[in-house]
Amino acid sequence: MPSSVVAQEIRSLRERLDNWNYQYYVLDQPTVPDAEYDRAMRRLVELETSHPELLRKDSPSQRVGAAPLDRFRQVTHEVPMLSLDNAFDEQDMQDFYRRLRDRLGGQQVEVEFACEPKLDGIAVSLIYRDGVLERAATRGDGTTGEDITHNVRTIPSVPLRLRGSAYPGVLEVRGEIYMPRSGFEQLNARARELGEKSFVNPRNAAAGSLRQLDAKITARRPLEMCCYGVGLVADGELPGQHASVLDCLQRWGLRINSESRVVRGIEACDDYYRDLAARRDTLPYDIDGIVFKVNDLSLQRELGFVSRAPRWAIARKFPAQEEMTRLLDVEFQVGRTGAITPVARLEPVFVGGVTVSNATLHNSDEIERLGVRIGDTVIVRRAGDVIPQVVSVVADQRPADARRIEFPGSCPVCGSPVERADTEAVVRCMGGLVCQAQQKAAIRHFASRRAMDIEGLGDKLVEQLVDEGLVHNVAELYRLTKAQLLGLERMGEKSADKLLAALEKSRHTTLPRFIYALGIREVGEATALALARHFGNWENLAAATEEQLLGVSDVGPVVADHLRQFFDSPSSMAVVTELRAAGVSWADLVVAQDLPLAGETWVVTGKLEQLGRDDARAHLQALGAKVAGSVSAKTTCVVAGPGAGSKLGKARELEIPVIDEEAFLSLLAGHGQTL
Repeated sequence: MPSSVVAQEIRSLRERLDNWNYQYYVLDQPTVPDAEYDRAMRRLVELETSHPELLRKDSPSQRVGAAPLDRFRQVTHEVPMLSLDNAFDEQDMQDFYRRLRDRLGGQQVEVEFACEPKLDGIAVSLIYRDGVLERAATRGDGTTGEDITHNVRTIPSVPLRLRGSAYPGVLEVRGEIYMPRSGFEQLNARARELGEKSFVNPRNAAAGSLRQLDAKITARRPLEMCCYGVGLVADGELPGQHASVLDCLQRWGLRINSESRVVRGIEACDDYYRDLAARRDTLPYDIDGIVFKVNDLSLQRELGFVSRAPRWAIARKFPAQEEMTRLLDVEFQVGRTGAITPVARLEPVFVGGVTVSNATLHNSDEIERLGVRIGDTVIVRRAGDVIPQVVSVVADQRPADARRIEFPGSCPVCGSPVERADTEAVVRCMGGLVCQAQQKAAIRHFASRRAMDIEGLGDKLVEQLVDEGLVHNVAELYRLTKAQLLGLERMGEKSADKLLAALEKSRHTTLPRFIYALGIREVGEATALALARHFGNWENLAAATEEQLLGVSDVGPVVADHLRQFFDSPSSMAVVTELRAAGVSWADLVVAQDLPLAGETWVVTGKLEQLGRDDARAHLQALGAKVAGSVSAKTTCVVAGPGAGSKLGKARELEIPVIDEEAFLSLLAGHGQTL
């Protein structure tokens, strides 16, 4: 390209990156996903590398972050807090490793790496003098940061005084302050209850929490800190390996990441990356990649730095979980309980490892909160198996012809009236089982794996059965004949036989599965199990008063009201009667208080080799235990498999009993649980 064209593109990229840096680091209001930022930065570096005469010291490629806020006292880092270069695939990692070997004289010995999850939070520096926390600061622009000592002191995982002895007289600890997913969800739930603005993501929430002038507000936020290294060290020495330094920090009372590992060679780095990528969505916190550091500190010193990053470390990024695309239209879907959900039709975009063309907008309140319109450029997020969702609007890219999203005045499927209860954000179709959309959703739920588990009854077949008028409710499934099935499009004799066999098999189920399969509002698997255990049989449950229902764990006033509405509905109970007449049956249960683990709370963490975590949870529940997702002082015992992370650390901190899978299997066998 002509140099004038290159210069213009560089100016444009710098301007965009400077704006994005200001919005991300200073205002805590990110407007583009990380993937978009990374693409622009890579392009800028590419152009500046090929045209060094156009490189400027004030280019975004030459600095780490943005200037600090004026409202906090500024501090200067005696040892600069640099950023890291990124790798986006195995080839980038191979290139990084080749450069290392070349700079180390082409040595043939495999280099040892310390591997750590790259937490998605705020980088901070803690200065301990004679073991006492003296100052905490943000990274800022890498040279100058913000003094946030008064806020960091409120974070429980940051010790005010180091434990033990033999630490240096002056020790600068560096790490990431972040917000766990559970805390983030609770924080946003409280904000919505109070009518306040919610946060876009945990990183945004952590940044906003640290930049409060009132430390009492920060103290109420569920923040944690995880250390990843040191900066200034004086009046003392540390070990010669990065991993050993982290071990020292842990002994002195600082948290390090339990997923950290030391491996040898680039192939082992790839194995670690793949393993953690597969478990990424099960971690209790957000990570956006893996940091690989040469473990030997003498080799780190030999390798040195480039202008903005160390040569001895690299961050390999995971596939983006957020991307930008355009909202083309909005359609409205009707669910099992009549809830009308707006679904965004998107210009297809690759995010979270798949191509996404639809995303949920949840409800009218969420549309209003986002301020989204048809035609907008939006940021879409997809994590693991979570349904893609629109998380924000890129307001400065709104077209002139953007249209407001209008909710339908009647059901888009059956034309029945719609209503919105005063206590709900959801608009519902009032057509009930007159509405084919609700019929189909109820049947799909009834047949699902965790409900009646009717193999072969997929979405398309359900559509056909309802559209052809063969099935109007779940009880009518058991009246289907082979002749009726063979009359359906693309239904062969073998498929018909398989479906009829699956229906026959499903007649013999369990009481918890049956309760869950009925699709009563707000009654999920855990609540269905609690109800079955508490009442023991269907008759006692159906006859229970609202007061008796409220005596069940997991049942509050709203759920109790939905249950009584179901039991008081002649049409609902008629379906139950039809199901039982069709031969659907189950064994009554031993009531909960008579089970061996009744009243106990267990947690399962890590990878179990012989039992899946779902199976382990089911066995514990069958013995009367409650299975929780997090460790607390009320936890009875933790089952920990390989790769157990922060939950294991929390259990040890609270001195809660921990058993491995072998001991767990012995316990199950001792209570008569067949595996």
